[in-house]
Amino acid sequence: MEKSKADLESGATPEGESNQDLLSEEPDSRPAWGSKAQYILAQVGFSVGLGNVWRFPYLCHQNGGGAFLLLYFVLLFVIGIPLFFLELAAGQIIRQGSIGVWKYINPRLVGIGFASCVVCSFVALYYNVIIAWSLFYLFNSFQSPLPWNSCSETLDQTIPANETECERSSPTTYFWYRNALDVTDSIGESGGLNPALTGCLFAAWALVCLAMIKGIKSSGKLSIWGDMQVWRQAATQVFFALGLGFGTIIAYSSYNPRHNNCHFDGLLVSGVNFLTSVLATLVVFAVLGFRANAITKHCVERNTKAVLLMMDTLPAETLPPGNFSDFSAAQYSAWYRGLTNDTEKQLQAWGIGDCRMEDEMNKGVEGTGLAFIAFTEAMNLFPTAPFWSMLFFFMLLNLGLSTMLGNMQGIITPLLDNFHSLQRRRTTFTVLCCVLGFLLGLVFVQRSGSYFVAMFDDYSATLPLLVVVACEAFAMAWIYGADRFLSDIEAVLGWRPWRIYKYMWRYVSLGSMLCLLLASLVHMCLKWPTYQAWNRQEAAKQGLDYPPWALGLLISLIALGALPIPVMFFRRLLMENFARRGSWPRLAAAPVPTEEKEEEEEKEEEEEKESPADPDHQGNGYLLVQTEDRQD
Repeated sequence: MEKSKADLESGATPEGESNQDLLSEEPDSRPAWGSKAQYILAQVGFSVGLGNVWRFPYLCHQNGGGAFLLLYFVLLFVIGIPLFFLELAAGQIIRQGSIGVWKYINPRLVGIGFASCVVCSFVALYYNVIIAWSLFYLFNSFQSPLPWNSCSETLDQTIPANETECERSSPTTYFWYRNALDVTDSIGESGGLNPALTGCLFAAWALVCLAMIKGIKSSGKLSIWGDMQVWRQAATQVFFALGLGFGTIIAYSSYNPRHNNCHFDGLLVSGVNFLTSVLATLVVFAVLGFRANAITKHCVERNTKAVLLMMDTLPAETLPPGNFSDFSAAQYSAWYRGLTNDTEKQLQAWGIGDCRMEDEMNKGVEGTGLAFIAFTEAMNLFPTAPFWSMLFFFMLLNLGLSTMLGNMQGIITPLLDNFHSLQRRRTTFTVLCCVLGFLLGLVFVQRSGSYFVAMFDDYSATLPLLVVVACEAFAMAWIYGADRFLSDIEAVLGWRPWRIYKYMWRYVSLGSMLCLLLASLVHMCLKWPTYQAWNRQEAAKQGLDYPPWALGLLISLIALGALPIPVMFFRRLLMENFARRGSWPRLAAAPVPTEEKEEEEEKEEEEEKESPADPDHQGNGYLLVQTEDRQD
């Protein structure tokens, strides 16, 4: 028997059961995408982001290349695709944001949607700071030579100590830490706001705000297996790559027509994302190889000249051959490794070391260092370097904004769907969200702000996302029922999805996430969290332990991300308990309207409510899509 709306709102759901079937016989007035291509590009645009450019290549480089690629491929099939399909189907069938989807299945599960919003907010806060960094470098690319081209271009010549620091590191490294970030020595030293980055952060939030208000036509763009830490890193990359748990997938798919083939969409977007990551890795490695080869060649030329000048001080048995100045990098490295320990120490005291391409490949390839140190150094070697620099950072800006808009949709869409009073003030609400994001984001543009970005990137979303997506799988597979959900999808697609999805949702995917969650918690408990800080005296990065207050903040972020799930669950239980006792009037005495009254109320709501995807409406807080009348 179908339940009335009053029954659903009153929470009169029998204990242990989910709400009504997901499919409703009533026609749905929710707006639709203008075309299938527009929707696919929006999903791809959200999933393909900055992580495909620097996180995935770095993890491949760090964890064995092909071995990590195979591990990622396995986790993509075990966790990524099944749960991506689950979110696509749930959003398309229920046609609500993340809060509305889980509230519809069972009011006690509404905390899953709120947790998605919290995690999305954490990511949006620091993600827009990375966009601000890209803007800073983009603005600085409009000059020749580039300001990070050499120490003479980068330095404040009035401070002699800076010259030593720049020469001991590199012009690009020095520009990143001392000019762009103006970083402090540790997370405990605030150093005040960085004016240039504060302005860039304001510009980044202004771009996001304008895009959310005006809408956009399309946000698209075309042996380690035994190490649990590597499994955790690969799983984290799957979550970030596909955007699982953020609520954006559900929000985007909720605008699809009811009978859209969401199974094909899931396979297509997952495949495009994976291939994009592989392609980006190939390009990154090619650029890094070019950079490493040029740096190694320069190192050999410099060191051979220095060795020839001090021939008289070297032992006779280690004297280089006559054609020493013509040595290749491999020949020089072989000669250097053949030296005695005493001679090697003597050369190192004079600043002469080995020149190996492998060592250069390992420098500056982690996270932000890949884009803002390694790539900028490579572009210095290109002809017309400013042109390539502008293209590169414009690409980063495009990738970042596409994903950032998806993050904002994951926050705004479910809140507007759940709190109808906000829909009449969606422009004001959108602006307030962006202003609040800018004010909170000022933490990340302090001189110590990059350390907070690293903290949020490593901890604020990873564990909460595991909790959120595990709860999604449990709710749909066990509370609502995997077979029941597959039947709903069959009614939508016209054919029943593969039975393997049932077992993946109920056992394999859910079990894998629980194991990864447990392993991550154990890893955190056994090893004190650390971060990489810039040491000015050594002109190099050093690992430091988080101070106790920072560790407390870190733990609070993790707890706050997952807290809405139990809080909203127990809140609902209390409401139901009070309703049974008659001490909660709104729930206990909820009137049951007649069918005629319901139809009148729905008609009035439709007349008052503007379509959130109406192309002629400016300031709706939704994606701007072509509205089509559909009768499902």
